[in-house]
Amino acid sequence: MIALRDHAWIDVRFAGRRTIPIEPPVPEDFAAEHGDHALNEDMQPMLPLKPAAVLVPLIQRPDELTVLFTQRTSHLAHHAGQVSFPGGHIEPEDGGPADTALRETEEEVGLDRKHVRIVGRLDTYVPRTGFVVTPVVGIVSPPFALKPDAHEVAEIFEVPLSFLLDRRNHQRCSAEFEGKTRFFWAMPYGRHFIWGATAGMLINLCDILDGR
Repeated sequence: MIALRDHAWIDVRFAGRRTIPIEPPVPEDFAAEHGDHALNEDMQPMLPLKPAAVLVPLIQRPDELTVLFTQRTSHLAHHAGQVSFPGGHIEPEDGGPADTALRETEEEVGLDRKHVRIVGRLDTYVPRTGFVVTPVVGIVSPPFALKPDAHEVAEIFEVPLSFLLDRRNHQRCSAEFEGKTRFFWAMPYGRHFIWGATAGMLINLCDILDGR
């Protein structure tokens, strides 16, 4: 199994994914391999498509790497109550997806960007809600302080990376939505239900680290 105590292995896997260009305007006919449509061929995202970025924070804990997640508050307009990575819209003043991911992480959970070393990115992900999300992967070095934004974040928690990379913990689920059966990935962990776009990005992370 992978030596997940040392991030050097992660660096090697992301060696060809370190360049993260500034996100251009997204055309309405944009097509992405990864997204909610991957399991639902007739599902189309809401238009217009909006560029966004999230940080996939891999934390160097003494025993192994963990992944930091947020539980969103229940009153938000998008993905309310769901488990997610910190992130949001790419603003005109941002220097691209990596800058957006770091800024949003500082705003949402109070993690200072000086603790984060960007190692690369995952593939673009398009959820049904019409965002074009660039997941940016960063190694986070403790010690650090966190201060969640009470408006957006109900909880911050960590999950061992080894759990998320174990395909036995990946569930292909279904639910009725607007009169149709919809499929999605899920990775339940304790009382937390990681699913949807967040789980889809983790599947992509698993594929990349497996060399697929």
